[in-house]
This record gives sequence, structure tokens and C-alpha cells, in this order.
Amino acid sequence: MRTGEKGGGRRLVVGIPFLWSGIFFLLPFLIVLRMAFSESAQARPPYRPVFDWSAGFADVFDRLSQLGADNFRLIVEEPLYLEAFVTSFRLAATATILLILIGYPMAYAMARAPARLRPALVALVILPFWTSFLIRVYAWIGILKPEGLLNILLMKFGLVAEPLEILNTEIAVQIGLVYAYLPFMVLPLYAALERIDPTLTEAAMDLGAPRWKAFWQVTVPLSIPGVLAGAFLVFIPALGEFVIPDLLGGSDTIMIGRSLWVEFFNNRDWPLASAVAVVLLLLVLGPMAAWGALERRREEAEARTAAGARP
Repeated sequence: MRTGEKGGGRRLVVGIPFLWSGIFFLLPFLIVLRMAFSESAQARPPYRPVFDWSAGFADVFDRLSQLGADNFRLIVEEPLYLEAFVTSFRLAATATILLILIGYPMAYAMARAPARLRPALVALVILPFWTSFLIRVYAWIGILKPEGLLNILLMKFGLVAEPLEILNTEIAVQIGLVYAYLPFMVLPLYAALERIDPTLTEAAMDLGAPRWKAFWQVTVPLSIPGVLAGAFLVFIPALGEFVIPDLLGGSDTIMIGRSLWVEFFNNRDWPLASAVAVVLLLLVLGPMAAWGALERRREEAEARTAAGARP
């Protein structure tokens, strides 16, 4: 194969993901951003767009001068949205921490199980995906309600004197988030832990380190990429979750995903809902981009150090 053909094939392979991201992420984001700067109106669709491309590019600068930040200003001034953002970040962060604490031992046990059992263990982790997500959340209503299975068992064993009020609380939302996103934490952790050579821990123990210290200083640092991957996989969707807080949280649990749904479908205020979605996206992608930049700098510094250490 000639050099030009190789270069063309390489550009094609690299370009396909960028094309996919542009069509299914960048273009929808630009549409939402356009709505965020529009005005709400009693029409179909229920907003008056700032940009009207039917006239071409003749008055594009006049249109740009008409951009207003009223929707973004309302998000800052309205306590409801601030409370929704804070609650969403708090519940998503708490769920992520709990998932790491629960998922890490599960993934470690799977990675250290006999090789013939690992496929079956992975299948058990992904087994909930074979059932509808909505049905699984509805099942938790039957478990957590005052006359549900959990309260029946607690009262039967004498642990409580009267049914606990768990449904329609933040505790129920937290339980739902941990249950729903546990596989997304376990699988990246399992992939990272399985690649770690067990002889490294054995070598540390042979050198005098206790088992717990060898695990903490050898296994845990090597599994950090899996921890970070799992944390991102669960934190981002949990932050914008709508179904779980709507079904398990009740009216007192205000998360940003539910606020978006109310603005879009109940209040029919698409511009305000779009502004909320844009702010949420920036709050998520900003720290991720900063962390990615720091990681690239760290890797470049390590590469330069390794290159300088070579004879």
C-alpha cells in the first residue's frame, strides 16, 4: 500500500469519531444554545428565535446584537435552580462515593476469582440490563413504600416498631442511584484490576509489607484509572437523572433533570430549559476539560523525565 493511501485511511479512521461527535453532540448543542438565547412565546414551537436564517447572512450582526441573557440571569437569580443544581451535585457525588466503596470490593473479588468463573460473574453484573430500567425503578417503589417488602422484613425481625418513611425522600433517590449505576462502576474497575499482575502484590509481601499495605500501596494506585473511569461514568448521568428522582424522590426532591422536564413539558418554557441545560453541560465539561489538560501535562512531564533519565 502506498504512503498516500495509508495516510488517507488513517485520516478516515480518525475523522469518523469527530464526524459522529459533530452530528450527534455539537449540532444538537448548537440548537439548544440557540433556544437558550431565544424568547418564550405562545407558539409552535413555543419560542421566538433570535436567529432567523431565512433572510440569509445580511443582518447577522444585528441579530447578534439582539442576543439576551435573560434566561441565564433568571437561573442565577432564582433560588429554585440554585437549589436544584446543589442537590443534583450533592446526590450525584454521594452516589459516586458509595458506588466506589461498594463496587471496588466486588470488582476486586471478580478479578481475583478463578478464570473459569469470571465470565459468569461479569454476566451477573450486566444481568439487570436485560430488564427495562423503568421497570426496575418501579420495583423499588414496591420495596420502599411503607407497606413494602423492606418495612415488612424490618418489622418482622423486630428492628422497627412502625414502618419507615423511605419512599419520596432523598434516601430513596440515593438507593435508586446506587442500584441503577452499580454496573457502570463495577465493569471499569474490574477491567483495571484484572490487568494488574498479582505477582506485584506478592513481591511486596515477600519484601515484608503486610497484605493490607501491599494492597493499598500497589493495587490501589494501579487501579486509579478504573476508579476515575467509573466515577465519570456514574457521576455525569446521575447528575442529570430524571426518572429516579421523579419516581422515588417525590415533590420535595428537586434535581436539575426534573427541573428541565418541568420547564420543557409543563411550563412550555423551552428557552429557559435550554439555558439550564447549557449551564449544566458547562459545569460538567469544564472540570473534565481542566482535569484532562492537567493529565496531559503530567504525562508529558513524565515522558520528558523518562527521556532525560536514559543514558
